[in-house]
Amino acid sequence: MLKKFFTAVGEYIILLGKAIQKPQKMRVFWKLFMREINDLGVNSFGLVIFTSIFVGAVVAIQMFNNFDASSFPIPPAFVGYATKAVLILEFSPTIISLILAGKVGSYIASSIGTMRVSEQIDALDIMGVNSPNFLILPKIIACIIFNPLLIAISIVFGIAGGYVAGILTGNWTEADYITGIQMYMPNLFIYYAFTKTTVFAFIIATVPSYFGYTVKGGSLEVGRASTQAVVWTMVFIIISELILTQLILS
Repeated sequence: MLKKFFTAVGEYIILLGKAIQKPQKMRVFWKLFMREINDLGVNSFGLVIFTSIFVGAVVAIQMFNNFDASSFPIPPAFVGYATKAVLILEFSPTIISLILAGKVGSYIASSIGTMRVSEQIDALDIMGVNSPNFLILPKIIACIIFNPLLIAISIVFGIAGGYVAGILTGNWTEADYITGIQMYMPNLFIYYAFTKTTVFAFIIATVPSYFGYTVKGGSLEVGRASTQAVVWTMVFIIISELILTQLILS
């Protein structure tokens, strides 16, 4: 089992070495890159916005209930601050990235895996095309560029969800909530959030690509590879979060 794991890690590193090279034809690369921006980024807008609004509302309500139950009086404005802090530090970068790992990761693994079992990748190799560079590099760059934008949108709509929750429940005033979200927050928190997002984006693009590129068999194996890709992508996201939290916030 351990030998199989280290073999997979070696294959993953070799595949990345082939993928992260200068494209053979920039015109073709930019066309593929724009397609990946649409497939991996733009198509995730709806899911990110919907999830962020409702989770932002839930976080704000939970913060209010915790503050209200506290034996020490806590100003209502801290509901807005705490909601913003939770969204920036944990929810938007990590939870949204895990959601994207399921949506985007399965798409990447299945699309590349289908090309592998249908021998399209073999055809590219025969024509002298660097297939890892052709297939994987546009996905890496698209995710690294677009995922931080999705996380920024998630933070904004999550805060807006908390604002709406205050209006609907009447537990805190609009002025208190706005005061809370305007409170000072260390720039390190923002740096931490977007550093995590960039690392997670790289993992989301490359791990499923590896599973799709190395799949063997037919359509059944493609399905299994997609499932494994999502699971391992989430595992590596959680592990990398632990490492980054220790390195940046400690």
